[in-house]
Amino acid sequence: MKVILSAVSKGENGQNLPETSLSYESGRVTLAVVETAQRPTLLALMATGRMAPDAGTITFEREPDSEALRASTTIVDAPDVSEHVGDLKLTAVVQEELMFAGLPSGRAATLRAIDELDATEYATWQLTNIPAAVRLHVLGELAAARPGIRGLVLTTPDRHGGDPAEWWPTAAEFARRGLAVLLIVSRATADGLRGEVEALESERLAALAAAAEEQRLAELARLAELEAESAALAAEPAPVSASPTADTASTAAPESKERA
Repeated sequence: MKVILSAVSKGENGQNLPETSLSYESGRVTLAVVETAQRPTLLALMATGRMAPDAGTITFEREPDSEALRASTTIVDAPDVSEHVGDLKLTAVVQEELMFAGLPSGRAATLRAIDELDATEYATWQLTNIPAAVRLHVLGELAAARPGIRGLVLTTPDRHGGDPAEWWPTAAEFARRGLAVLLIVSRATADGLRGEVEALESERLAALAAAAEEQRLAELARLAELEAESAALAAEPAPVSASPTADTASTAAPESKERA
């Protein structure tokens, strides 16, 4: 999937969100630099089809289809929109996210999910005290588990502190799994992650090239197989037809007697 935002803005003269153009697509992490407290959430809402811009256009798979865009994307941990109350314990947060995903959300299922997310030691912690890397991993994985989700908008994970290098592998892994990832961060964070994003893109392009080469070799092998089969058929001797001489003689004899 691919989402394109072209010169979108919000508010009079772009006061709420200045003119912004970007795209994000399957298998990639796109950095979006947005400062202030409110603007990241506005961008996240627009990038997922949940808010219309006052100017500019948004397309999903080349079509202005906000309904399909909403169904295929989700916002992770955006202030005032999808951010959980900070004093909730992780068990309560995970239980709620499992419900959103339509998955079993009883106590046993919740604890099992936390264990599978390698966050058991934080199960009784308040969300606000959980390390940023663990927080993004848990919330991102549960959001990605919702039916039909193909894209994630990770909204300012750097606001929770810590080193972005600690939670970057989570964002990168989502992209490696084929999800489209829009990562909204501050300028400083974006500058620090630029090299990581470029390395991930190089890895993606190398994987695409390897897949294309594998397909090309498979097609060549199949072509060679078909040519060998054709050559084998051509080399087979033609079937020998029966000689008509004897039959002609046997039918000609009575005719000769009649004439006689």
